[in-house]
Amino acid sequence: MSVSVSRRHFLAAAASGVAAGSALLSSRHVWAAPSSGDLKLGLQMYSLRKIPVDDALKDAKELGFETIEMYGQMFPVTSTDDQIKEMLAKIDDLGLKLLAHGVNPFTKDHEKNRATFEFARKAGIPNITADPTPEAFDSLDKLVAEYDIRIAIHNHGPKHRYNKVTDVLNAIKDHDTRIGACADLGHYIRSGEDPVEVIRSLQGRLYGVHLKDFAEMQDKTHGVILGKGHLDVPAVFAAMRAVQFPSNGAMSLEYEEHPEDPIDEIRQCVAVAKAAM
Repeated sequence: MSVSVSRRHFLAAAASGVAAGSALLSSRHVWAAPSSGDLKLGLQMYSLRKIPVDDALKDAKELGFETIEMYGQMFPVTSTDDQIKEMLAKIDDLGLKLLAHGVNPFTKDHEKNRATFEFARKAGIPNITADPTPEAFDSLDKLVAEYDIRIAIHNHGPKHRYNKVTDVLNAIKDHDTRIGACADLGHYIRSGEDPVEVIRSLQGRLYGVHLKDFAEMQDKTHGVILGKGHLDVPAVFAAMRAVQFPSNGAMSLEYEEHPEDPIDEIRQCVAVAKAAM
């Protein structure tokens, strides 16, 4: 799959992203060590949800991913210590790196919240992709400080409490800087937002990205190969470099269509992403 993006368009997008990102960097604290600019392409394993986990991990490696984001059905937060060790061995044997897990719910139940952080600590996961209730933040402030593990709030599109990027920014503004965002760019498209502007707005608090494209900027639509909908893929990567996306942040391709056999479409998305990178 090729991308019909001219060199002039790519350079213009990159220059625009760098300029805008530099202006933001001068005015907002950056908690995490900045990235060297060498972005790592990962996979949200939900994309392979209909495939047995051992096969799905091998598929992720064969497709060319360097990192993965796990989710609850493939790697439950209730896993025993032995189950955690077994899963980490499988991931390590394939040369993959586990950078995130989610989407995980959080409420005012501090001990239940702590159990998810304890799982992430044992599994060496630096970013927990999350959907916290408003009542959860006092608990999360304590837990991110205690465990030094980030919370990355995930948006789920129209009708969700974190619909627009301003909803996320308003939720996190008075809290520990380790509480930030996992920007699902596809859902932001469904919410009528520009993914590049979303990335710029979240500078300094962006710890995860779900690379996803949709055909229409409306609630009811369908997923497409990256760049075939409303996602300007080269401009997205330029913006991520401009805002200094952290080196241990989780940039995860997520493809939700045809879950029984998504491999060919994911392979096409990988080709588009790597050409843009």
